[in-house]
Amino acid sequence: MDMTRPQLRSTRVLVTGGTSGLGRAMAAALVEAGARVMVTSRDRPRAEAAAAEIGAVGIELDVRDERSVAAGVQAAYEQLGGVDVLVSNAGIGMRTVNPSFLTHPLGFWEVSPEGFLDVMQTKVTGSFLVVRCVVPRMLQDGGGRIVMISMNTQTMTRRGFVPYGPSGAALEALARVMAADLDGTSVRVNLLLPGGATATGMVPDDVPADVRGQLLHPSIMGPPIVWLCSPAAAEVHNQRIVATEFKR
Repeated sequence: MDMTRPQLRSTRVLVTGGTSGLGRAMAAALVEAGARVMVTSRDRPRAEAAAAEIGAVGIELDVRDERSVAAGVQAAYEQLGGVDVLVSNAGIGMRTVNPSFLTHPLGFWEVSPEGFLDVMQTKVTGSFLVVRCVVPRMLQDGGGRIVMISMNTQTMTRRGFVPYGPSGAALEALARVMAADLDGTSVRVNLLLPGGATATGMVPDDVPADVRGQLLHPSIMGPPIVWLCSPAAAEVHNQRIVATEFKR
């Protein structure tokens, strides 16, 4: 088998927050590799439109809402026939609390409680709720894989990056505990991150042109996510994979 282009024709993947940015890039790469992919968004028309463009299935799912998560996961199992891989990607960035966070960073005391909670609930609580809902089914079905989408360590502690940075640190701790809890079972948990700032909607409009030119393209996430869904990664567990360092 040519591992430079793994074939995933029997693989069913659920990608949360898969309508734009890293999520869309990963979903598109998985579809191209032959996987059956479902992408989610809080907005149903957006999910369906984005999915149609890349050959996936789109559903409404708000990762912050336990009932919405349960309904969305049930829809994934019904429409895909099961879920082999969950890519926990849904998140919102610093633009929601400070549209100019790179050029005019705010102190943490200037961040509204509402903005803080929205970012943390989407990235951390949302990941917990979706993984919590999917894992029992995976265990019952004999196995599965969870891929948690993270960020650089430097981003987690960067000046002016509350609450986005702490949400990434919390996500990584959550993923490590999940991996420990699932050690010895048939479910694998791994972390995947780009390895640098990427050209997505999370980047503010006022970023200087020279900085924007250095941003990674979201497609950098394609090769590692396809590999993590492939037979070659069947025993990979509790690893932190950086896309810029990934080698087939």
